[in-house]
Amino acid sequence: MSDPLSATAAARATDALLRSCGGRQVLLRMPAPATAGDVTEQLGIATPQFQDIPLAPVAFRKARAVVPEAKPAKWEMLISATAVQGVVTSLGYASASVLFDDAAGVLLDDELLEIISATAEQVFGQPYAYRLEVLAPLADKN
Repeated sequence: MSDPLSATAAARATDALLRSCGGRQVLLRMPAPATAGDVTEQLGIATPQFQDIPLAPVAFRKARAVVPEAKPAKWEMLISATAVQGVVTSLGYASASVLFDDAAGVLLDDELLEIISATAEQVFGQPYAYRLEVLAPLADKN
């Protein structure tokens, strides 16, 4: 049974909780259409372009307390469903899962994190938050 009032209240409570827990803004890196007019475009090679779309509020934590030396750090991000639904609507995506599948990653403090998985946290069948599992790039030892 669906209760839209309770689902809306859960989304608002989540937004407030994320803001109060140090919620911040991250950028979702999405592919953009290639622009014409370049010499490489005339040769049939399109230069990939990206657009960074802000998402807020977001809270994140390390998914592993101890990171093995040869493995990248794994993080969990909890993102407001209100913000995600706004992006889904504005970019014309069918769902948030398609949005996250198409994304090139999440930009956090000038570091591009790879999206491993995205799941919706729901109440009464409506999402109130999205949980992203992301990997940080390996540290350069040189």
